[in-house]
Amino acid sequence: MKTLFYSLLILTLFSSCSQDAGKVTLNGFPSGQWIDLTHTFDENTIYWPTAEKFSLDTVFEGMTEKGYYYSAFQYCAAEHGGTHLDAPIHFASGKNTVDQIPVDQLIGEAIVVDVSTKALVDRDYLISVDDFQTWEIQNGPIPDDVIVLLYTGYDQFWQNPIKYMGTDETGEQAVAKLHFPGLHPDAATWLSENRKIKAIGLDTPSIDFGQSTYFESHQILFKHNIPAFENVANLKQLPAKGSWVVALPMKIGNGSGAPLRIVGFLADK
Repeated sequence: MKTLFYSLLILTLFSSCSQDAGKVTLNGFPSGQWIDLTHTFDENTIYWPTAEKFSLDTVFEGMTEKGYYYSAFQYCAAEHGGTHLDAPIHFASGKNTVDQIPVDQLIGEAIVVDVSTKALVDRDYLISVDDFQTWEIQNGPIPDDVIVLLYTGYDQFWQNPIKYMGTDETGEQAVAKLHFPGLHPDAATWLSENRKIKAIGLDTPSIDFGQSTYFESHQILFKHNIPAFENVANLKQLPAKGSWVVALPMKIGNGSGAPLRIVGFLADK
């Protein structure tokens, strides 16, 4: 299945097209459903309390003196905010920067570990080794070269910072007030040492829980060059297994993170 997917993706993007009366159509790609896993970037996008928020300024918008419509904008944003990628260099010296992460590591089969029942009653829930072992009992061993996605249910609170991350305050003093679920360091160690995964992502602001002060799960995963996707949306729409993910960040040279456009794909059965 994996080889077929990549072959069809390459075929579609580079060679499988036909033209009919000026209309280009793509053939050969499996039918299915694309699911947007990305929150929109705008003035409501949630950022870490110490980060500058997203801003969009108008360069020009309207009719030009030559009589045609034109619009152009410029934006400013921190690397780490909204739906974004954390590159391993973020917490591990000498590991991959954004532009060094192989594209193959950002595209692949995905699994979803649903811990929402536990996390929604415990804002500080730590996703455990037991959660992964329970998933394996129900679905079989975590496949090699898979993208692991963690569904806590917190994406439903997007644009409500208090419910989503525990506080709507900004500045260094607000960091201590953060409360949201994350990955237990023991689980990060278990995944990185006992399973072969491409990347990991979840629907909260950080792979470490809100009250973390040493960001141990970041450190553990990133030492193994495993990038993380944070503030992912709509994970409820993906099954426990059988979906595919394409997660392409802005290719920032030497970046420690970047805005991310991530989508899931469910092929028709």
